Amino acid sequence: MSRRPAAAADGREPEQGGERHGEGGYRDLPHPTVIGHRGASGYRPEHTLGSYQLALDLGADVVEQDLVPTRDGHLVCRHENEIGGTTDVADRTEFASRRTTKSIDGVSVTGWFTEDFTLAELKTLRAKERIPALRQRNTLYDGRWEVPTFEEVLRWAEREGRRRGKRVWLHVETKHPSYFRALGLGLEEPLARLLRRYGRDRRDSAVFLQSFEPSSIQRLSRLVSCPRVVLLSDANTRPWDFQQAGDPRTVADLVKPAGLAWMAGFAQGIGPTLNLVIPRDAAGKLGTPTTLVRDAHAQGLVLHPWTARNENSFLPADFRKGTDPAAYGDSFAAYRTYFEQGIDGIFTDNPDTGLLAAEAFRPGRRPVNR
Repeated sequence: MSRRPAAAADGREPEQGGERHGEGGYRDLPHPTVIGHRGASGYRPEHTLGSYQLALDLGADVVEQDLVPTRDGHLVCRHENEIGGTTDVADRTEFASRRTTKSIDGVSVTGWFTEDFTLAELKTLRAKERIPALRQRNTLYDGRWEVPTFEEVLRWAEREGRRRGKRVWLHVETKHPSYFRALGLGLEEPLARLLRRYGRDRRDSAVFLQSFEPSSIQRLSRLVSCPRVVLLSDANTRPWDFQQAGDPRTVADLVKPAGLAWMAGFAQGIGPTLNLVIPRDAAGKLGTPTTLVRDAHAQGLVLHPWTARNENSFLPADFRKGTDPAAYGDSFAAYRTYFEQGIDGIFTDNPDTGLLAAEAFRPGRRPVNR
C-alpha cells in the first residue's frame, strides 16, 4: 500500500506516482547499476532535462544531478557553479559585468557564477555543450534547454515514474558545500527540505546523496535517511573540508580499512575514481587492481566508481583506437575489465553502452566475449 508524503509547509502536495514507501531500497537495483552521469552527457548538453530524459529513455538505472545554489537560494543543476562553459552567459552583454575571479576550494577560477545570479536571471540563459571539441554533434542541441532547478527535476522524475510505473532513481551531489556554506548558501538544508516535500527522504527512497566532502554527507545523515555516498578523488588528494578543518587524512587514508570503516558509520557507499579501483601507469595503461572493492564490501559499502566514457581521450590507453581523441575506443572491453572487479555500479556518459556491457554481468546472464 502506498503512502502519500505529507503536504509541504506551504500546503502544496508533492507530486505522486514514482515514490512509494516500502518498495525495495538501493540493494534491489540491477547489479551492476548503470548511472547516467549528468544524464546522457555523451549525447546531450549535460545537466539539462533533455540529457536526463535521454538517459532514462536509454535505460539508465539511475540519473545523476549536481547541485549549486543561486543568489536567492534556489538549487539548480550544474556540474560547477562557474557557468561560462555550460551556458551562453558569455554572449549575454547584460551580464558582462558579472564576470569575475574567485577561489573555489583553493583553485582560482574566472568566469560567471551561479551564486551571483538570481533564479530569474539564470532562467534567461540557455545550456550548451561543455566540451564541443570532443562532442561536436552535441552542439546541435546548444540553446535548446534552460538550466533546470532541482525541484523541476523532482517533478520530472515523479511524472516519469507515473508514466513508466516504476520509480525513477536519482543520484544527487552537493557541489563545494563548504564554500557555499561560508557564503550563507548552505546546500544540505534546502536539499533536505525538497526531499521531504517530495517524499524522497526515507531509507528506501529512490535517491542517493553524494559529495566529495564527508562532512556534507554527515550533515545530510542528520537531516534525511536516504542512502548516502562519499565521493573519492585521486589517492594523493584531500577533501576540501578536511583541508579547512586541518584534518591531515588523504583519500589514500580513506580507502584503507580504517577509513572505510569510518565512512561506513554515516554512508552506505563510496564513489571512487576508477583509478582507485585499477590505477593507470605512466603510459596511461591499466595496472594491477587494488583491494578497494574487497575492502569496501567488507565494510558493507557499495561502490559506484566514476566515470566511464566512450571517447579515446577518456579511456585507458589499452582500449584506445586510432589517434583521434574524439573517436570511440573499445569501451566495452574497458567496462568488462572494471565490472570483473566486482564494482556495484558505474557512472557513465553513455548509459546505452554501459547497459549493454552490464548485461553480461547481471544475474541469469552468461558472460559474453570474455
